[in-house]
Amino acid sequence: MKNKYIFKINLIFSVFVIFPAKIKTLEISARSAVIICADSGDVIWERDKDAPGSMASTTKIMSALLTLEEAAARGNRDLEITPEMVEVEGSSMGLEVGDVIDLESLAKGMLLPSGNDSANAAAVSVSGNIENFLKIMNARAKQLGMKNTNFCTPSGLDFSDHHSTAYDMAILGAYAMENEQFAEIVRKNYDTVKFKNSNKKITLKNHNKLLKLYKYCIGVKTGFTKRAGRCLVSCAEKDGVRLVAVTLNDPDDWQDHISLYNYGFANITSRVFDEREFRANLTVNNGEVDELSVIGSTWFSRTFRSGKESEVKRQIELPESIKAPVYEGQVVGKAIYTLEGKKIGENTLTSEKTINAKVHKNIFQKIKEFILKIFRIRQ
Repeated sequence: MKNKYIFKINLIFSVFVIFPAKIKTLEISARSAVIICADSGDVIWERDKDAPGSMASTTKIMSALLTLEEAAARGNRDLEITPEMVEVEGSSMGLEVGDVIDLESLAKGMLLPSGNDSANAAAVSVSGNIENFLKIMNARAKQLGMKNTNFCTPSGLDFSDHHSTAYDMAILGAYAMENEQFAEIVRKNYDTVKFKNSNKKITLKNHNKLLKLYKYCIGVKTGFTKRAGRCLVSCAEKDGVRLVAVTLNDPDDWQDHISLYNYGFANITSRVFDEREFRANLTVNNGEVDELSVIGSTWFSRTFRSGKESEVKRQIELPESIKAPVYEGQVVGKAIYTLEGKKIGENTLTSEKTINAKVHKNIFQKIKEFILKIFRIRQ
């Protein structure tokens, strides 16, 4: 790496097994399935996780997330429902032409009753038309590393090239659950939305029965079409650890997700990555002193399939030298951790103290100092 030192320093990790009782076998009915650690992305168990297939209304995870991000970035604006927004088949949140509703309510309509009308309405409102919204969806999928996904509808209705994989949808589910507003919506069994131009209210019921069937479930989204079969992306949290499970084309998805979580929580390990004992020295250019002490200042933990944590690679990045002034607490480097080439986290390395820049004196200042020095000596 250009102009970088890669320090190979052994790091002592604090390791603890979350759930030591191992489950060795797992039988499920899905065509493809996966369960991952939400924080590291490590795969705990999978069946054809990269096989492309229809994902039905789990598509709305992406559509709703983008809608909520738009509301947060540019205001939770109201929009009036037009005919093109509601001319769509399948499940509905109950929108009618002329209704006035805000973006956040459309996201609820997508995530709870799985409204195709709300997905279309949000797409048109956010991007001007559905085609532009699909470009945003696919761009975000690429950004997230969803390598085998192509969105052709914002709702998830069957389309010839509309597809994803269990693993890609797990990546999306884990990412979406980091959005606090998204996570708050998908953990509710019911919610109510109000319209802005009338006294109309709609109570929205969440289709995700796993919230009631499995006490650790905190989301995410169901899906079904004849082509896709039953699809489910879910998230569970136990003792501070989050797992995400996905099944595509699964006739017994509720029970299979419970089995996946029982297996998952029994076969994981958490590890702490702590740099607070890190110490190194850097050369300082143009400083009052020539050397800077660098210390580690942060830590974090990640969860992995048991045994996988030993495969994490650590790389320290620090410049060869640094120019003064440097301030106490200033970030001067980082420790990066990767698993199978994917970054799972980093810690910051900071300056232990302030080092001011050396003052460069002109010829007159130097003559003055010399005369004063002679004067002091003679006294």
